[in-house]
Amino acid sequence: RAPGPTIMPEVLFICTGNYYRSRFAEAVFNHEAFRAKLPWRAFSRGLAIELAPPGMLSPFATDGLRRRSIPLATTALRPQPLVEADLRRAARAIALKEEEHRPMIDMRFPTWSPRIEFWHVSDLDQTPPDEAMELIESRVRALLEELGGVAPAASPID
Repeated sequence: RAPGPTIMPEVLFICTGNYYRSRFAEAVFNHEAFRAKLPWRAFSRGLAIELAPPGMLSPFATDGLRRRSIPLATTALRPQPLVEADLRRAARAIALKEEEHRPMIDMRFPTWSPRIEFWHVSDLDQTPPDEAMELIESRVRALLEELGGVAPAASPID
């Protein structure tokens, strides 16, 4: 009997609207994991996607990915809400901003809160997009290194 497909472990990135930070993290992770031939993939979800501006992906994330030569296909097509099955599916779950996301997670998924790692990447109201995306990219690279290999050198930005 032929072996079944190998299922790769997954990292879940969580933010509020699944429109900007978590989607950018997902795309960078998937692009770099593929380039480094690491057996990991990422997906992302939002805690309150109804709060996100209309549209499929933030123009800041779109531009940041384009400048890094990361295809848009490395992130989901549209924002998606976080459900408990996503938390069960993920080998690692990371919320992008503890101060913003922990209260929402504690309210909606209280038993999962201790299992979620919290980063400290602020949204547009506190941090300019280029600065936030550089921080996300740096944290993603460190995560990839932790998960099994040295992340490749940074992609050139225009």
